[in-house]
Amino acid sequence: MRINRVTECKHTEERSRFFAVLFPASSIDDVDRVVRARKGEIRKANHHCWACRFTDSAGVVLERSKDDGEVGHPGRVLLEILRKHDLEGGLLVSRVFGGVKLGVGGVSRAFRAAGEGVVAVLGSPGGAQPTKR
Repeated sequence: MRINRVTECKHTEERSRFFAVLFPASSIDDVDRVVRARKGEIRKANHHCWACRFTDSAGVVLERSKDDGEVGHPGRVLLEILRKHDLEGGLLVSRVFGGVKLGVGGVSRAFRAAGEGVVAVLGSPGGAQPTKR
């Protein structure tokens, strides 16, 4: 399913805040534009990890991800979410560090929760945001 609208969600884990956004993207340039814009909007974020899937003109599905220096390979985690839900577009999660180290497993779980949360918002009829603390 092609993502056709921007959808956002916030997840908090051990005082770190994770801002997730699903957005339409048909090229790496589209993803780069959203990442640059997000870096300007969420200036306190230490990491902006992303993944994208889209179909090229030959009908081949292209996939990319970036961890942005974060531990636990969150870019791959976000790409798994896009694959699992068969979504085409971009998924970006920006982390504002809250002072508590989560460890590799904790970081992966937190990015997964943020990514799944924004997918749930995309699928919800009213677009209400789920909250988790």
